[in-house]
Amino acid sequence: MTIGLLKEPEGEHRVALLPESVKSLISLEVNVWVESQAGNHAFVSDTDFEKSGAKISQREEVLKADLILGINPPTSTELETLKAEQVLVCVFQPLSNKVLVERFLKLGITSFSMDNVPRTTRAQAMDILSSMATVAGYKAVLMAASHSPRFFPMFMTAAGSIIPSKVLVLGAGVAGLQAIATARRLGAVVEAFDVRAAAEEEVKSLGAKFIKVEGAKDEATAGGYAVEQSEEYKAKQQALIQEHAKKSNIIICTAQIPGRKAPLLITKETVAEMVPGSVIIDLASSSGGNCELTQDNQTINSNGVSIIGNSNLPSTMPLDASKMYGKNMVNFLKLIIGEFGALNLNWDDDIVFNTCVTHQGSIQSERVKSILFPSNPV
Repeated sequence: MTIGLLKEPEGEHRVALLPESVKSLISLEVNVWVESQAGNHAFVSDTDFEKSGAKISQREEVLKADLILGINPPTSTELETLKAEQVLVCVFQPLSNKVLVERFLKLGITSFSMDNVPRTTRAQAMDILSSMATVAGYKAVLMAASHSPRFFPMFMTAAGSIIPSKVLVLGAGVAGLQAIATARRLGAVVEAFDVRAAAEEEVKSLGAKFIKVEGAKDEATAGGYAVEQSEEYKAKQQALIQEHAKKSNIIICTAQIPGRKAPLLITKETVAEMVPGSVIIDLASSSGGNCELTQDNQTINSNGVSIIGNSNLPSTMPLDASKMYGKNMVNFLKLIIGEFGALNLNWDDDIVFNTCVTHQGSIQSERVKSILFPSNPV
Protein backbone atom coordinates (compact mmCIF):
# COMPACT_ATOMS: atom_id res chain seq x y z
CA MET A 1 0.00 0.00 0.00
CA THR A 2 1.11 3.54 -0.74
CA ILE A 3 0.53 6.37 1.74
CA GLY A 4 0.65 9.95 0.46
CA LEU A 5 1.46 12.94 2.70
CA LEU A 6 0.11 16.27 1.44
CA LYS A 7 1.56 19.73 1.90
CA GLU A 8 -0.89 21.93 3.81
CA PRO A 9 -2.48 25.05 2.27
CA GLU A 10 -1.15 28.57 2.77
CA GLY A 11 -1.47 29.72 6.37
CA GLU A 12 -1.13 26.24 7.88
CA HIS A 13 2.42 25.60 9.10
CA ARG A 14 1.99 22.09 10.48
CA VAL A 15 2.49 18.85 8.57
CA ALA A 16 0.63 15.60 9.29
CA LEU A 17 3.81 13.52 9.69
CA LEU A 18 7.40 14.24 10.68
CA PRO A 19 10.26 11.98 9.46
CA GLU A 20 10.20 10.01 12.72
CA SER A 21 6.55 9.09 12.07
CA VAL A 22 7.33 8.23 8.45
CA LYS A 23 9.90 5.70 9.73
CA SER A 24 7.24 4.12 11.93
CA LEU A 25 4.91 3.70 8.96
CA ILE A 26 7.60 2.27 6.68
CA SER A 27 8.30 -0.35 9.35
CA LEU A 28 4.73 -1.54 8.70
CA GLU A 29 5.78 -2.37 5.12
CA VAL A 30 4.07 0.53 3.36
CA ASN A 31 5.53 3.03 0.88
CA VAL A 32 5.32 6.71 1.79
CA TRP A 33 5.16 9.50 -0.77
CA VAL A 34 5.67 13.05 0.56
CA GLU A 35 4.69 16.13 -1.40
CA SER A 36 7.71 18.30 -2.09
CA GLN A 37 8.26 21.01 0.57
CA ALA A 38 5.47 19.59 2.75
CA GLY A 39 7.51 20.11 5.92
CA ASN A 40 9.17 23.45 5.17
CA HIS A 41 7.10 25.48 7.66
CA ALA A 42 7.69 22.86 10.34
CA PHE A 43 11.47 23.14 9.82
CA VAL A 44 11.69 19.76 8.06
CA SER A 45 13.33 19.51 4.62
CA ASP A 46 12.67 17.12 1.75
CA THR A 47 16.10 15.63 2.49
CA ASP A 48 14.98 14.86 6.06
CA PHE A 49 11.98 12.97 4.70
CA GLU A 50 14.12 11.11 2.18
CA LYS A 51 16.50 10.00 4.93
CA SER A 52 13.51 8.52 6.75
CA GLY A 53 12.73 6.38 3.70
CA ALA A 54 10.05 8.49 2.00
CA LYS A 55 9.85 9.32 -1.69
CA ILE A 56 9.50 13.03 -2.52
CA SER A 57 6.78 13.54 -5.14
CA GLN A 58 4.69 16.25 -6.74
CA ARG A 59 1.17 16.83 -5.49
CA GLU A 60 -0.48 15.21 -8.51
CA GLU A 61 1.32 11.93 -7.78
CA VAL A 62 0.69 12.05 -4.02
CA LEU A 63 -3.06 12.39 -4.72
CA LYS A 64 -2.91 8.99 -6.46
CA ALA A 65 -1.77 7.18 -3.30
CA ASP A 66 -3.95 4.44 -1.83
CA LEU A 67 -4.24 6.31 1.47
CA ILE A 68 -3.90 10.11 1.58
CA LEU A 69 -2.94 11.95 4.78
CA GLY A 70 -3.20 15.59 5.73
CA ILE A 71 -4.51 18.01 8.29
CA ASN A 72 -6.75 19.92 5.91
CA PRO A 73 -8.61 17.98 3.19
CA PRO A 74 -7.68 18.40 -0.51
CA THR A 75 -9.41 21.16 -2.50
CA SER A 76 -12.82 20.63 -4.09
CA THR A 77 -11.21 20.23 -7.51
CA GLU A 78 -8.74 17.67 -6.18
CA LEU A 79 -11.48 15.67 -4.49
CA GLU A 80 -13.11 15.15 -7.87
CA THR A 81 -9.97 13.35 -9.07
CA LEU A 82 -10.00 10.78 -6.25
CA LYS A 83 -11.21 7.26 -6.86
CA ALA A 84 -13.74 5.46 -4.69
CA GLU A 85 -11.19 2.89 -3.53
CA GLN A 86 -8.87 5.59 -2.12
CA VAL A 87 -8.90 6.45 1.58
CA LEU A 88 -8.62 9.98 2.96
CA VAL A 89 -7.48 10.64 6.55
CA CYS A 90 -7.44 14.27 7.71
CA VAL A 91 -9.39 16.75 9.86
CA PHE A 92 -12.50 18.17 8.25
CA GLN A 93 -14.84 18.81 11.23
CA PRO A 94 -17.71 16.69 9.89
CA LEU A 95 -20.18 17.80 12.56
CA SER A 96 -20.15 21.33 11.15
CA ASN A 97 -19.23 20.60 7.53
CA LYS A 98 -22.27 18.90 6.07
CA VAL A 99 -21.52 20.07 2.51
CA LEU A 100 -18.15 18.28 2.52
CA VAL A 101 -19.65 15.13 4.04
CA GLU A 102 -22.30 15.07 1.30
CA ARG A 103 -19.57 15.44 -1.33
CA PHE A 104 -17.70 12.47 0.12
CA LEU A 105 -20.93 10.48 -0.01
CA LYS A 106 -21.50 11.39 -3.63
CA LEU A 107 -17.94 10.49 -4.63
CA GLY A 108 -17.99 7.25 -2.67
CA ILE A 109 -14.77 8.18 -0.85
CA THR A 110 -13.75 6.39 2.33
CA SER A 111 -12.98 9.23 4.73
CA PHE A 112 -11.65 9.27 8.28
CA SER A 113 -11.66 12.51 10.27
CA MET A 114 -9.09 12.55 13.06
CA ASP A 115 -11.18 14.99 15.08
CA ASN A 116 -13.87 12.29 15.21
CA VAL A 117 -11.72 9.78 17.14
CA PRO A 118 -13.85 8.66 20.12
CA ARG A 119 -12.71 10.02 23.47
CA THR A 120 -12.13 6.70 25.18
CA THR A 121 -9.21 5.43 27.23
CA ARG A 122 -8.05 3.15 24.41
CA ALA A 123 -8.18 6.00 21.88
CA GLN A 124 -6.18 8.52 23.92
CA ALA A 125 -3.01 7.85 21.93
CA MET A 126 -4.88 8.90 18.75
CA ASP A 127 -6.75 11.92 20.14
CA ILE A 128 -5.53 14.84 18.03
CA LEU A 129 -8.10 17.18 19.62
CA SER A 130 -6.44 16.78 23.01
CA SER A 131 -2.96 17.10 21.51
CA MET A 132 -3.75 20.28 19.63
CA ALA A 133 -5.71 21.70 22.57
CA THR A 134 -2.60 21.25 24.72
CA VAL A 135 -0.63 23.39 22.27
CA ALA A 136 -3.40 25.99 21.99
CA GLY A 137 -3.87 26.38 25.75
CA TYR A 138 -0.14 26.87 26.29
CA LYS A 139 0.32 29.31 23.42
CA ALA A 140 -2.82 31.31 24.34
CA VAL A 141 -1.31 32.28 27.69
CA LEU A 142 2.03 33.23 26.14
CA MET A 143 0.22 35.33 23.56
CA ALA A 144 -1.82 37.03 26.30
CA ALA A 145 1.34 37.74 28.28
CA SER A 146 3.02 39.32 25.25
CA HIS A 147 0.01 41.60 24.63
CA SER A 148 -0.61 42.53 28.25
CA PRO A 149 0.89 45.74 29.66
CA ARG A 150 1.18 44.00 33.05
CA PHE A 151 3.48 41.42 34.61
CA PHE A 152 1.95 38.02 35.32
CA PRO A 153 3.71 37.32 38.68
CA MET A 154 3.92 39.39 41.83
CA PHE A 155 7.15 41.38 42.14
CA MET A 156 8.68 42.97 45.23
CA THR A 157 11.08 45.63 43.95
CA ALA A 158 12.87 48.72 45.19
CA ALA A 159 10.35 50.67 43.13
CA GLY A 160 7.47 49.09 45.03
CA SER A 161 5.29 46.01 44.78
CA ILE A 162 3.69 44.75 41.57
CA ILE A 163 0.48 42.80 42.07
CA PRO A 164 -0.02 39.63 40.00
CA SER A 165 -2.31 39.55 36.97
CA LYS A 166 -5.75 38.02 37.35
CA VAL A 167 -6.48 35.38 34.72
CA LEU A 168 -9.91 33.93 33.98
CA VAL A 169 -10.10 30.70 31.94
CA LEU A 170 -13.47 29.82 30.44
CA GLY A 171 -13.71 26.10 29.76
CA ALA A 172 -11.58 23.59 31.65
CA GLY A 173 -11.06 20.97 28.98
CA VAL A 174 -7.58 20.10 27.75
CA ALA A 175 -6.90 23.60 26.38
CA GLY A 176 -8.28 25.28 29.48
CA LEU A 177 -6.32 23.10 31.88
CA GLN A 178 -3.11 23.73 29.95
CA ALA A 179 -3.86 27.47 30.03
CA ILE A 180 -4.40 27.30 33.79
CA ALA A 181 -1.15 25.41 34.34
CA THR A 182 0.84 27.81 32.14
CA ALA A 183 -0.66 30.95 33.74
CA ARG A 184 0.06 29.55 37.20
CA ARG A 185 3.66 28.77 36.22
CA LEU A 186 3.99 32.41 35.17
CA GLY A 187 2.73 33.49 38.60
CA ALA A 188 -0.79 34.73 37.83
CA VAL A 189 -3.82 34.39 40.08
CA VAL A 190 -6.15 32.11 38.12
CA GLU A 191 -9.88 31.41 38.15
CA ALA A 192 -11.66 28.96 35.87
CA PHE A 193 -15.20 28.06 34.84
CA ASP A 194 -16.63 24.90 33.29
CA VAL A 195 -20.14 23.42 33.12
CA ARG A 196 -18.77 19.95 33.90
CA ALA A 197 -18.72 19.22 37.63
CA ALA A 198 -15.82 16.82 37.12
CA ALA A 199 -13.63 19.74 36.08
CA GLU A 200 -13.66 21.30 39.57
CA GLU A 201 -11.18 18.88 41.06
CA GLU A 202 -8.81 19.20 38.08
CA VAL A 203 -8.92 23.01 38.22
CA LYS A 204 -8.19 23.07 41.95
CA SER A 205 -5.34 20.58 41.56
CA LEU A 206 -3.57 23.12 39.34
CA GLY A 207 -3.85 25.85 41.96
CA ALA A 208 -6.75 27.79 40.44
CA LYS A 209 -10.12 28.77 41.91
CA PHE A 210 -13.17 27.09 40.37
CA ILE A 211 -16.17 29.27 39.57
CA LYS A 212 -19.20 27.09 40.20
CA VAL A 213 -22.66 27.70 38.78
CA GLU A 214 -25.29 25.46 40.34
CA GLY A 215 -27.71 23.46 38.21
CA ALA A 216 -25.50 22.40 35.30
CA LYS A 217 -26.55 19.46 33.14
CA ASP A 218 -23.55 17.15 33.08
CA GLU A 219 -24.37 14.26 30.77
CA ALA A 220 -22.09 11.26 31.06
CA THR A 221 -23.35 10.17 27.64
CA ALA A 222 -21.65 13.15 25.97
CA GLY A 223 -18.34 11.29 25.80
CA GLY A 224 -16.34 13.93 27.65
CA TYR A 225 -17.64 16.88 25.60
CA ALA A 226 -19.61 19.88 26.87
CA VAL A 227 -23.38 19.75 26.35
CA GLU A 228 -26.05 22.35 25.68
CA GLN A 229 -27.46 23.84 28.92
CA SER A 230 -30.91 25.11 29.90
CA GLU A 231 -31.82 28.79 29.49
CA GLU A 232 -32.13 29.19 33.27
CA TYR A 233 -28.64 27.83 33.76
CA LYS A 234 -27.26 30.04 30.98
CA ALA A 235 -28.68 33.16 32.69
CA LYS A 236 -27.08 32.27 36.03
CA GLN A 237 -23.87 31.32 34.29
CA GLN A 238 -23.61 34.59 32.40
CA ALA A 239 -24.29 36.74 35.45
CA LEU A 240 -21.55 35.05 37.48
CA ILE A 241 -19.04 35.01 34.65
CA GLN A 242 -19.58 38.71 33.92
CA GLU A 243 -18.90 39.52 37.56
CA HIS A 244 -15.54 37.74 37.47
CA ALA A 245 -14.65 38.88 33.95
CA LYS A 246 -14.83 42.56 34.88
CA LYS A 247 -12.13 42.00 37.50
CA SER A 248 -9.81 40.02 35.21
CA ASN A 249 -6.75 41.30 33.34
CA ILE A 250 -6.59 38.25 31.05
CA ILE A 251 -9.42 36.03 29.79
CA ILE A 252 -8.71 32.80 27.91
CA CYS A 253 -11.84 31.51 26.13
CA THR A 254 -11.87 27.80 25.25
CA ALA A 255 -15.53 26.73 25.62
CA GLN A 256 -16.92 24.87 22.60
CA ILE A 257 -19.68 22.36 21.82
CA PRO A 258 -18.95 20.03 18.87
CA GLY A 259 -21.16 20.75 15.88
CA ARG A 260 -22.72 23.88 17.43
CA LYS A 261 -22.05 27.57 17.78
CA ALA A 262 -19.71 28.37 20.65
CA PRO A 263 -21.57 29.52 23.79
CA LEU A 264 -21.61 33.29 24.35
CA LEU A 265 -19.94 33.92 27.69
CA ILE A 266 -18.53 37.47 27.48
CA THR A 267 -20.90 40.21 26.33
CA LYS A 268 -19.89 43.52 24.79
CA GLU A 269 -21.26 45.24 27.91
CA THR A 270 -18.81 43.24 30.03
CA VAL A 271 -15.91 44.16 27.75
CA ALA A 272 -16.87 47.83 28.16
CA GLU A 273 -16.46 47.48 31.94
CA MET A 274 -13.13 45.67 31.84
CA VAL A 275 -9.93 47.47 32.83
CA PRO A 276 -8.18 49.12 29.85
CA GLY A 277 -5.14 47.06 28.84
CA SER A 278 -6.93 43.77 29.50
CA VAL A 279 -6.58 40.96 26.94
CA ILE A 280 -9.08 38.35 25.72
CA ILE A 281 -7.76 35.34 23.75
CA ASP A 282 -10.69 33.53 22.12
CA LEU A 283 -9.82 30.00 20.96
CA ALA A 284 -13.44 29.41 19.95
CA SER A 285 -13.41 32.14 17.30
CA SER A 286 -13.95 29.82 14.32
CA SER A 287 -17.27 28.65 15.77
CA GLY A 288 -18.54 32.11 16.71
CA GLY A 289 -16.42 32.88 19.75
CA ASN A 290 -17.13 32.99 23.48
CA CYS A 291 -16.83 36.77 23.40
CA GLU A 292 -19.54 38.74 21.62
CA LEU A 293 -16.98 41.02 19.95
CA THR A 294 -14.60 38.31 18.73
CA GLN A 295 -13.72 38.28 15.03
CA ASP A 296 -12.10 35.13 13.70
CA ASN A 297 -8.41 35.48 12.79
CA GLN A 298 -8.40 39.13 13.81
CA THR A 299 -7.24 41.27 16.71
CA ILE A 300 -9.51 44.15 17.62
CA ASN A 301 -9.45 46.81 20.31
CA SER A 302 -12.60 47.77 22.18
CA ASN A 303 -12.34 50.47 24.85
CA GLY A 304 -8.70 49.58 25.43
CA VAL A 305 -9.35 45.82 25.63
CA SER A 306 -7.53 43.65 23.07
CA ILE A 307 -9.66 40.78 21.73
CA ILE A 308 -7.69 38.18 19.78
CA GLY A 309 -9.66 35.56 17.83
CA ASN A 310 -7.54 32.58 16.88
CA SER A 311 -8.71 28.96 16.62
CA ASN A 312 -5.51 27.72 15.00
CA LEU A 313 -2.80 28.46 17.53
CA PRO A 314 -1.24 24.99 17.07
CA SER A 315 -0.09 26.20 13.64
CA THR A 316 2.04 28.83 15.39
CA MET A 317 4.06 26.05 17.07
CA PRO A 318 4.44 23.83 13.98
CA LEU A 319 7.31 21.60 15.05
CA ASP A 320 5.97 20.17 18.29
CA ALA A 321 2.36 20.38 17.10
CA SER A 322 3.30 18.32 14.03
CA LYS A 323 5.19 15.85 16.20
CA MET A 324 2.13 15.28 18.41
CA TYR A 325 -0.26 15.11 15.47
CA GLY A 326 2.01 12.65 13.64
CA LYS A 327 2.23 10.30 16.62
CA ASN A 328 -1.56 10.35 16.98
CA MET A 329 -1.87 9.65 13.26
CA VAL A 330 0.55 6.70 13.32
CA ASN A 331 -1.23 5.15 16.29
CA PHE A 332 -4.51 5.35 14.38
CA LEU A 333 -3.07 4.05 11.11
CA LYS A 334 -1.76 0.97 12.90
CA LEU A 335 -5.41 0.00 13.35
CA ILE A 336 -6.11 0.02 9.61
CA ILE A 337 -2.80 -1.28 8.24
CA GLY A 338 -2.76 -5.05 8.23
CA GLU A 339 -0.23 -7.74 7.39
CA PHE A 340 2.37 -6.91 4.73
CA GLY A 341 1.25 -3.25 4.68
CA ALA A 342 -2.21 -3.97 3.23
CA LEU A 343 -5.27 -1.87 4.07
CA ASN A 344 -7.42 -3.59 6.70
CA LEU A 345 -10.65 -1.78 7.62
CA ASN A 346 -11.90 -3.67 10.65
CA TRP A 347 -15.39 -2.33 11.28
CA ASP A 348 -15.64 -4.35 14.49
CA ASP A 349 -13.06 -2.01 16.00
CA ASP A 350 -15.04 0.82 17.64
CA ILE A 351 -12.26 3.37 16.99
CA VAL A 352 -12.06 2.55 13.28
CA PHE A 353 -15.85 2.49 12.92
CA ASN A 354 -16.51 5.78 14.76
CA THR A 355 -13.59 7.70 13.23
CA CYS A 356 -14.77 6.77 9.74
CA VAL A 357 -17.23 9.33 8.40
CA THR A 358 -18.06 7.93 4.96
CA HIS A 359 -17.52 4.58 3.24
CA GLN A 360 -18.98 3.34 -0.06
CA GLY A 361 -21.62 6.06 -0.18
CA SER A 362 -22.87 5.79 3.40
CA ILE A 363 -22.05 7.33 6.77
CA GLN A 364 -20.33 5.06 9.30
CA SER A 365 -20.04 7.24 12.41
CA GLU A 366 -23.24 7.15 14.46
CA ARG A 367 -22.30 10.49 16.02
CA VAL A 368 -22.03 12.21 12.63
CA LYS A 369 -25.17 10.52 11.37
CA SER A 370 -27.28 11.58 14.37
CA ILE A 371 -26.17 15.23 14.24
CA LEU A 372 -26.10 15.87 10.47
CA PHE A 373 -29.02 13.67 9.43
CA PRO A 374 -31.18 13.23 12.55
CA SER A 375 -34.45 12.59 10.68
CA ASN A 376 -33.00 11.07 7.52
CA PRO A 377 -30.12 8.71 8.39
CA VAL A 378 -27.84 7.99 5.46
